[in-house]
Amino acid sequence: MLAVMTKREGAGALERHYSISPWFLFAVLFLTVGAALVERHCYPDVRVVQQAQHQYWRRVPVKAARGVIQDTRGIAMVISEMLPSFAVDPSLLEPEEALELQRVFSGDILTKVSEAQKAGSRFLWLRRKMSPEAAETLSGLKIRALRRIGEQDRLYTNRQLMAHVLGFCNIDNRGLAGIEQAWDSTLYNPPGYRIVVRHPGKQPAATAETFQARTHVIPAVTLTLDSRIQYIVEKHLYKAAAANKAKWAAAICMDPWTGAILAMTSWPSYDPQNRRSLTPEALSNNAVSRGYEPGSTFKPIYMGIALERGWVRTNEVFSCPARLKVADGYITEAYPVAMGNIDTAHLLVKSSNVGMAQIGIRAERTKTYESLLAWGFGQEPDIELPAVAKGIVPFPEQWRGVVPANIAIGQGLAVTPLQLITAEAAIVNGGRLMSPYIVKEATNSSGETVYRGEPKVMREVLTPETAAWLRQAMRAVVVEGTGKRAETKVTRLAGKTGTAQVPEKGKYSRNRYVASFIGFWPYEEPQYLMLIVIGEPSAGRYYGGELAAPPFKDIVEEMAELEYYAPARGDRGA
Repeated sequence: MLAVMTKREGAGALERHYSISPWFLFAVLFLTVGAALVERHCYPDVRVVQQAQHQYWRRVPVKAARGVIQDTRGIAMVISEMLPSFAVDPSLLEPEEALELQRVFSGDILTKVSEAQKAGSRFLWLRRKMSPEAAETLSGLKIRALRRIGEQDRLYTNRQLMAHVLGFCNIDNRGLAGIEQAWDSTLYNPPGYRIVVRHPGKQPAATAETFQARTHVIPAVTLTLDSRIQYIVEKHLYKAAAANKAKWAAAICMDPWTGAILAMTSWPSYDPQNRRSLTPEALSNNAVSRGYEPGSTFKPIYMGIALERGWVRTNEVFSCPARLKVADGYITEAYPVAMGNIDTAHLLVKSSNVGMAQIGIRAERTKTYESLLAWGFGQEPDIELPAVAKGIVPFPEQWRGVVPANIAIGQGLAVTPLQLITAEAAIVNGGRLMSPYIVKEATNSSGETVYRGEPKVMREVLTPETAAWLRQAMRAVVVEGTGKRAETKVTRLAGKTGTAQVPEKGKYSRNRYVASFIGFWPYEEPQYLMLIVIGEPSAGRYYGGELAAPPFKDIVEEMAELEYYAPARGDRGA
């Protein structure tokens, strides 16, 4: 800026005139533009940075290994393995390369690629989680847009062993059934990420060796199941179910003192590693979701309720004809032969329907209903599995006509195998109804124990004296009654057979039955309680003593070979 002095005519005074120098304007403009450039380059807006970075690199999630599922001895039943997957960048794919991919991959690859290109997509899956052998051919293709990506997949180490308990995952390793579903949030391992850098032009992307720093461990869910017991139970149950052409079957082995499940299996089964032939019938875990009428295996429980309520005495004698008229119906013996006069214990030993029906007629409906709920029937068991059914116990108002007598012989209500074995455990352990559990411990990706399964007493349902009397009667069932085919020389056991007709259109079918056997051993100091149920056999035989007792015996004897008859566990009790 310059100051210029001039003299105006007639005034005689001097005046100052100011003008702006062009150099000064240039300097101001230079500083302004320079400051803007510094701000744009050194301190850019976050949105601008993100947009620019996406043109050159991308942060791609890298899935960490999903958690392990293991048996009670720490043997891994489910782990994760790396399998090759193939994808393509449609923007880099030349027409002749697309034709080559069409020849290799099944499906309409050309249409998929064309649609992806129109949508501006930079990523298109071609095939996911292939076998390493099949991937070798694809790896040899000289297509720059083709990408081989390693993905985690679930490996079920023993194929179909424990299939219904373990469950399975979808293509993205999220649980859809069994433990995989129920414990998905624990088994899921949060991913890290990898930086993918794209060179200028249409050059293939490179991978920067950069990962998110994250300290973690592989999550684990430890089951109470013993894979050795599980294998034995599955083998004999599947053999019996197939030989008798059963529609379904289930088996559970439990520690009656703690409620821990030692084996749980369902038939028909499936291979979680290959589910292409999976049917809805095979998917269902019959051990926890199948409701059925238990028949005579329910009689010890009902007898326990009647004894505790005072509706029957242990020294009573009952007259048992072959057939008994009750209200609007009849109760008949399994074999149409009169049993004559028999005492209370032999109602169980000989499995008399007529004798039990007489107790059912005496019982007070509301109190019986309340007792059934207290024993866990009509309630959903608190076990760490999905799709657990609660069964059906009709309201007392519905107990009309012959229904009270039917309830006494295990008909007119629906139970699940898990409910029945949980209730029977109270007879074995002296009267305590234990909450069943199948998960021993669960740890998350931080190494923290988020769950620990422990014995839990729900309530006392029997006195020790009544429980002891029932155990004696169940021992006599095996020695001299309907359960003789379960008797073995390796140990002394006790149990109860069951044969129930299947209801059909308001009546009981004459050719559809459910055969079962429940028992515990060793009799003097029980360590194991097991239930075997064979649903709707169609090979001619259907009595529980014929179908379910023999495989029960086989299982007990094979377990004995593994020296499972160890001293009493120290964790028994509360």
